[in-house]
Amino acid sequence: MGIKILIADDHRIVREAIGSLLNDELGMEVVGQAEDGRTAVQLARELQPNVVVMDIEMPNLNGIEATRQIVHKLPGVRVIALSERSDRRSVLGMLKAGASGYVPKQCAFKELVLAIRNVVSSQTYLSPQISEAVVEEYLNPSAGHDDSVYSVL
Repeated sequence: MGIKILIADDHRIVREAIGSLLNDELGMEVVGQAEDGRTAVQLARELQPNVVVMDIEMPNLNGIEATRQIVHKLPGVRVIALSERSDRRSVLGMLKAGASGYVPKQCAFKELVLAIRNVVSSQTYLSPQISEAVVEEYLNPSAGHDDSVYSVL
C-alpha cells in the first residue's frame, strides 16, 4: 500500500506541480488537493491520507489551525508544513499545532520526499534551515514569550 497524500495550498499551480511530481514517486499517490484550510480539514476526514502537505497562509482557515484540527480529529494523519515562512512564530505555531515536519518552499523537491517518508515512519522532519532556527530558540529563548520552543520540545 502506498503513501496517500493530500496537498493544501492556496496556489493552484503549486498544488498541481507538487502533485504531479509526487505522483511520479514510487509508492506515493496524491489523493486530493485543497485550496484553503477549511477544505483541507474536510478532505482529510473524507480521504484519510497518511500525510497532509500544508501551506500556512491560506484563506478561510490558516494552516496552523487546519493542522490543529486535523491532528486532533485524525491522530494517524501526519502533517508537514510547506511554507515560504520560516519565522519563529510560523515554525513554532505549526509544531505546537501538531505538525510532524516543516520544510521551506525554497527546498529541493527531494527534501519534501524525504520529509514525507520520514513522517510516515513516525519520525519528525525539520529541514536544516528550520532546525537551526529551532535550536537557536532553544539555546537563546526570547524573553517574555509564552510560545517558547521549550513547550514544543
